[in-house]
Amino acid sequence: MSVGLPTRAEPPPAPQPAPGPPPGPGPAELPVTVIEPQRGWAVVRVHELWRYRELLFFLAWRDVKIRYKQTVLGVAWAVAQPLATMAVFALFLGRASGVAEGVEHYPLFVFAGMVGWAFFGNTISAAGISVVANERLVTKIYFPRLIIPLSTVGVGLFDLFIATALLAVMAAGYGVTPGWAAAVLPLAVLLLAVTAAGVGVLLSALVVAQRDFKYVLTFGMQLWMFATPCVYMSPDALGPVARAWLPLNPAYGLIQGFRAAALGGPVDWYSFGVSAAVGLALAAAGIVYFRRVERTFADNI
Repeated sequence: MSVGLPTRAEPPPAPQPAPGPPPGPGPAELPVTVIEPQRGWAVVRVHELWRYRELLFFLAWRDVKIRYKQTVLGVAWAVAQPLATMAVFALFLGRASGVAEGVEHYPLFVFAGMVGWAFFGNTISAAGISVVANERLVTKIYFPRLIIPLSTVGVGLFDLFIATALLAVMAAGYGVTPGWAAAVLPLAVLLLAVTAAGVGVLLSALVVAQRDFKYVLTFGMQLWMFATPCVYMSPDALGPVARAWLPLNPAYGLIQGFRAAALGGPVDWYSFGVSAAVGLALAAAGIVYFRRVERTFADNI
């Protein structure tokens, strides 16, 4: 009699899932951005600056808030510098040296020039140290480094708006109206902003490479103001040779045009045009040099 081996029961088949809809498309893949060092002389990527326009706005607004945070006078600091300088020129330099001769309403004349110079000089000074001041931002994340010095123009424009409002009140008090020349004012402000930003961009790159330029910047801006005699002196007091060569100083013709537009005087188109051309050339050179060396900022800063 044979005994059979026990047989192993097979497990029942697993239930099959009910057929469903076909799988849809997967999640959209995010764009991949490859960051590579620039080689050679790089140009400005306008589309990249446009992508980071919100960062530009917030950096400018941050600087405005920091500047006037916990201050007693608040926005009055925007007019403190041109008012104090106007008082010095009007009370001492104008009477002692006779530079006010032939100038009608000399205090208003100087204040208008100082408003333009304060915007120009303060923008250059702020832009020149902006990259070093934002060391942690530069070394941690990627964004167009050019945004940092360009954002300083926002603070200058904010101060310029307040100072120009006071200038309009003073002009009305003296009975001065700008007339048709006021149409040149936006162009003069734009050219001053572009020139100041370009020079500031150049200096910001130099300050990163050599910290000595930070001290040269403070001293150099003081000399530059006195080398721009249209701020405190009538161009008629200068000789023809000086009037021919001084427009090579971009601040000279642009500030002179700014004051003529604000107070209604005649616009010296020769000085305005030459200074505008020199200012645009300096701005282009500064931006190109900045783009050339910005890849080393994180290592040198």
